[in-house]
Amino acid sequence: MSREALTSRIEGRTEENVPALRRAFQILDLVAGSDGSLNAAEITRGLSLPKSTVHGLLKVMVELNVLVRSSNGSFKLGPHLMRWAHGFLAEVDVVSAFQEFFAVDTALSQYTITLAVLDGDHVVYIGCRNSNQPLGLTFRIGMRLPAPFTATGKMLLSQLPDADLVEMLGGRFPAPMTAQSVSSLDELRKELQIIRQRGYSIDDGEVRAGIICIGSVIRDHSGKVIAGIATSLLRSDSTQEIIEELGARMISIAGRLSQRMGITAGPDSPVA
Repeated sequence: MSREALTSRIEGRTEENVPALRRAFQILDLVAGSDGSLNAAEITRGLSLPKSTVHGLLKVMVELNVLVRSSNGSFKLGPHLMRWAHGFLAEVDVVSAFQEFFAVDTALSQYTITLAVLDGDHVVYIGCRNSNQPLGLTFRIGMRLPAPFTATGKMLLSQLPDADLVEMLGGRFPAPMTAQSVSSLDELRKELQIIRQRGYSIDDGEVRAGIICIGSVIRDHSGKVIAGIATSLLRSDSTQEIIEELGARMISIAGRLSQRMGITAGPDSPVA
């Protein structure tokens, strides 16, 4: 057999295998979206595929531990998939995602962007891209600030159950940093309710007078909140229209970063 003929034959086989691969993924998606109660006949009907095709694919997928067949004949996802999931999650890092995103996206280059995580009743900054516009406050990695006063902190606190808020802040509320700082847990609760409805948080001079910060949250593949992200600018450079526009942008950016962390929500979907 000539080299050309052999190449053509291999390519032909590859093309024949592509539909099988697509159908296997359709089966996985169908099973993943069910409660693990689908049998072969139900999968066949659900995907409108030939019975012989589905049975052949199911046999191979069970052999490879991609699917597991229960004693009642139904199928559920198998343990082999966890190897792929762990491999993906091991490569994902929110700081790297933050850095890579803003290395390419320069739409907010005139604003300082920060990334923070909750540590008790404080936030710790783990990522920062300071702008060249002077703010009077330089964010740096490792900086700690009381969570109730910061945009990232407010956003992260808004995702906690009330019982956790009481345990964290009920006995000792942080001393205010400025005259604008929220002064009590009851006052903070009211603000957090507004944040949940609005989808983004605002620190209006609570950390440093004259600086306004607007934040949202980033989620991982499971939907769990893992970090807060915020943009900062001078209060004198902001208007209500600019604040609302930046709030929408932070929701969108947080959604895109959440996608990089494995969440399946749309890039412009609110993540709060």
